[in-house]
Order: sequence, then C-alpha cells, then structure tokens
Amino acid sequence: MAGKDGQDPRIQKISSAIRVIPDFPKPGIMFQDITTLLLDTKAFRDTIDLFVERYKDKNISVVAGIEARGFIFGPPIALAIGAKFVPMRKPNKLPGEVISEEYSLEYGTDKMEMHVGAVEAGERALIIDDLIATGGTLCAAIRLLERVGVHVVECACVIELPELKGRDRLGDKPLFVLVDGA
Repeated sequence: MAGKDGQDPRIQKISSAIRVIPDFPKPGIMFQDITTLLLDTKAFRDTIDLFVERYKDKNISVVAGIEARGFIFGPPIALAIGAKFVPMRKPNKLPGEVISEEYSLEYGTDKMEMHVGAVEAGERALIIDDLIATGGTLCAAIRLLERVGVHVVECACVIELPELKGRDRLGDKPLFVLVDGA
C-alpha cells in the first residue's frame, strides 16, 4: 500500500509533479500548486489509482469533496469505487436547501455547506481534498456529515503540511496522505 513513507514508486513521481510557488498568495507561504500534477497524465492517474486501490473494498457509498480542489479528485474516485460524489461548498454556492457548518480560519470564520438529502444516515463516507494544512475545513466536513448520521471512514489528501498540525485536529478520524508538502 502507498503512503507518505514513499514505498510505492508512484509516490515520488506524484511529489515531483507538484510545483511549489514561494510567497504565494502572500509572503511566507509556500503554495502547493497541483495544476502541474494535473498536467502530468501519468502522475494524475497514479494519484487517482492510489486512492481507488485504498478505498475500493471499504464499502464507501459517499465521496465528499471539499471545494474546490476536492472536486478534481473526488469524482473519478467516486466513479471508480461505485460511490456517489457530494460537493461540500462555501456559502451561497449550492442551489436549494442546504445545511452548513461554521469553522474557524486564522482571522475569522467561514462556512461549509452541503445539500439537504445528499446523504443519508448510516452511509459510509470518504472526505477528499488536495491538501491538509490546519485541518479546519476537514473538521467542518466531518462535523457536517456526522450531524446527519453519516459514518466518516477516513479523510484523504494528496498533500499534508505536517508543520501546521492539521492531523492533530481530526481527533480519532484517520487521515491518508500521499506526500508531505515542502
């Protein structure tokens, strides 16, 4: 099985396909740019394949993707494992009735929303995003799904910024990550 330890040879290719842009969007930030990963069809396919290999036999019925980059990785994983894809969006982006969960940012708060009826109590979910930093959005997604009785099996991200300790905020929820960010 693949993991951050890099035993799977595909991991190094994925890691090298991610461009790091210093001082974007502001000084001191080392931005992890996955657009270069998306341009490398082999590395992008390997990324999806590694997630599919991990989740194909875990009886997951929902892949919840966090806006916006979770929308890139979530749908192909959901299709491959036979699950539905549920977008988790920022406020006022989904038409119709939604439920929301507020979460803290460095300065202030934000909300994450999901359509009412998109998931049902008892379903098993995977939450996917491109990156975990402080863990705020993943925590909000977990709370939102659990409020309606969904069992969150695991959270998964392509990249982790371990120095920001987002993993610690997830409590007992498992987190699977392919690569550490720069």
